Amino acid sequence: MKKSIVLIACLACSLIAGAQAKKPTLMVMPSDAWCYQNGFTKEIPDGEGHTAQIADYDEALRTSMDLKLAIAKINDLMAERGFPLKDLEQQLKIIRQQTAEQNIVSSKAGNELAESPIDNLLRVAKADIIVELTWDVKEQGPKRTLSYILEGKDSYTGKSIGGSNGTSSPSFSADMTVLLEEAVVAHIDNFNNRLQNYFDDLFANGREVALDIRVFADNAAGIDLESEVGPDKEELSEVIDAWMAENTVQGRFTKLGSSENYVSYEQVRIPLYNAKGVAIDTEAFARQLRTYLRKEPFNIPVKVMNRGLGKCILVLGEK
Repeated sequence: MKKSIVLIACLACSLIAGAQAKKPTLMVMPSDAWCYQNGFTKEIPDGEGHTAQIADYDEALRTSMDLKLAIAKINDLMAERGFPLKDLEQQLKIIRQQTAEQNIVSSKAGNELAESPIDNLLRVAKADIIVELTWDVKEQGPKRTLSYILEGKDSYTGKSIGGSNGTSSPSFSADMTVLLEEAVVAHIDNFNNRLQNYFDDLFANGREVALDIRVFADNAAGIDLESEVGPDKEELSEVIDAWMAENTVQGRFTKLGSSENYVSYEQVRIPLYNAKGVAIDTEAFARQLRTYLRKEPFNIPVKVMNRGLGKCILVLGEK
């Protein structure tokens, strides 16, 4: 009898844990390939005197009803399976409202760092995974078929997580959204399982981000990364290395090239949530390091600058 009670209790706990398991937040958006094929692109300065061509999501959503319907359909299918969603159109509206303060961030001395529109979108949306959608409708006489591709990408790193593709049955009368649903439904659960498995790995091993540490030239604090700081007179770069080892998940990060004026960290594994269960992004993690350096015994002015959702730059010597 006691064994039965214990077994039932264990099963109940397992069911509760499964029901409470966190799912990744998704944002469905058209792929670059779809935008280029349909003429929804724009040029932006690349910072080196040239221009780069990027997808124009605003224009695509304003003029393509098929895109709005396709995104809505995929959103519905994902929502039915319990995935939290960020709506692309709503995120773009938020960005338009914040344009004045987000176009350029600068130091008080005039140093500045521009952020690309796509970096800005991902940072504002803060979705865990981007689901890129491509589709094409072909006509064969009076019949139509729809082929689609879904690709999941880590919004912080841009790395591909997994994909799904398929083709609907030929139809005389079905509209685009019906054909899309028919093509997607047969494969969507396997696709979602890959997304969930990836998110579960992030939950266990930390999210991968990047941090750059730089130094303002001729800064008022008179410091660089080789400066000896604190009571033990350690080099500042060593102090930062030690903090990274203590605050990353399992001390996991990769230190790339460094000098007295910069150091770069990649594959930095940060926890998804803090002790209170609040989500942590790259900026929140970077601000923790800023707080550490600004306090005694270091008293170093630090400015945090975003470079998209998965990267921050901390500049030492000024605010």
